[in-house]
Amino acid sequence: MNTTQLNETSKFLSYVLRHEPQAIGLQLDNEGWADIESLVAGAAKAGRALDISLIQAVVSSIDKKRFSISDDGLRIRAVQGHSTPSVSLQHIEREPPEFLYHGTATRFLESIRQQGLIAGSRHHVHLSQDIPTAIAVGQRHGKPVVLKIEALRMYQKDFKFFQAENGVWLTNHVPIGFIYQIDVQSSARSAL
Repeated sequence: MNTTQLNETSKFLSYVLRHEPQAIGLQLDNEGWADIESLVAGAAKAGRALDISLIQAVVSSIDKKRFSISDDGLRIRAVQGHSTPSVSLQHIEREPPEFLYHGTATRFLESIRQQGLIAGSRHHVHLSQDIPTAIAVGQRHGKPVVLKIEALRMYQKDFKFFQAENGVWLTNHVPIGFIYQIDVQSSARSAL
């Protein structure tokens, strides 16, 4: 399997396991689990060739660790990022580190200045523990911008934080008063 095939399969799995399971007739339980055999069959009906070895390769080789296979090897799920209302993953609340980071694109800054960070169609705002990950996320959407979040201060003011299996930090909303734009080159920060 080549990198292109793994990446394309990862994008397809993200689409059906996070957002549109019904696109291939797939059912997710409330924790996001889908039967792997049903996933393979639904993908085939939609004209996409999947098999268990390709699915396992994506789960084990993609650095982002977006997916998890159940202990019995029969089910798969996305570990975070869901927008489908039928899924309600129960993440464990955790105390975050002092700072977390959010990667975005410059074109979204005006909206963030007005609303803070909101989940949008997803269930949570996604935050990273490090700047390089935030840069990589921001680059997917255009010219990257990294926002520094005062996560511990938020937590101390009763905002809830969760951590997904892959290490991504999750929260419902980040108000503007906890967000600073950082210059990635110099690490200087400025208020939004």
